[in-house]
Amino acid sequence: MGVVNVTPDSFSDGGRFFAPEAAASHARRLAQEGAEIIDIGGESSRPGAAPVSEREELERILPVLERIADLCVSVDTRRPAVMKAALAAGASMINDIQALAEPYALEAVAGTGCGVCLMHMKGQPATMQREPQYDDVVAEVKAFLRDAVRKARFAGIGADRIVIDPGFGFGKNAGHNLEILRKLREFASLGQPVVAGLSRKSTLGHLTGRPVEERLAGSLAMALLALEGGARILRVHDVKETRDVIAVWQAFHGS
Repeated sequence: MGVVNVTPDSFSDGGRFFAPEAAASHARRLAQEGAEIIDIGGESSRPGAAPVSEREELERILPVLERIADLCVSVDTRRPAVMKAALAAGASMINDIQALAEPYALEAVAGTGCGVCLMHMKGQPATMQREPQYDDVVAEVKAFLRDAVRKARFAGIGADRIVIDPGFGFGKNAGHNLEILRKLREFASLGQPVVAGLSRKSTLGHLTGRPVEERLAGSLAMALLALEGGARILRVHDVKETRDVIAVWQAFHGS
């Protein structure tokens, strides 16, 4: 899953792909490099980010979708109206940091046949990294995702349409992220493929002291650890390099 941020304030690329033409061109490059899913988002969810209006979010993503509707596109949104518009414009998946918790979000996707990614987030992006606390981060995130899957299934979303994401960095400090990564295989008990999004995140800055533009090596190490932990989808910025990691890992395991 290759990341395309159609925002002026992304933590990872600082608005480089804010213009629709730039975003579409970047998406096609990521697809050529081996991304099987292109994940586009029009509202930044970086720590401290303020929400944008529904209209602004639509104005950011729809022109990009029009240009790449032939690709397998996931739209990163929490708003039901944006979900509906994105799916009508050709998106194949909804990636929701709120796990379809917004009123009418389940209804917006249930009858469409699209894929859904249900993610755990503690708090909201504007405040989520202000000293997040857990008694048992793995148990609490698993319980949340189990409940989110149950609600999605009850709403008529088939199990074959659902993937889950523990939400690395979303209301979690470096210690929490590492604990989830160490025990990632435990999430397999929920019965859904696991998405891991660790690319360029602040935990890597904490561990290595590197700024965001120098976190490729750390991101690749995280990708390999996530594969070893059973992740089925890697959400990354550096697709070509991550595909090389996957190729070596698969050859090692004879798959």
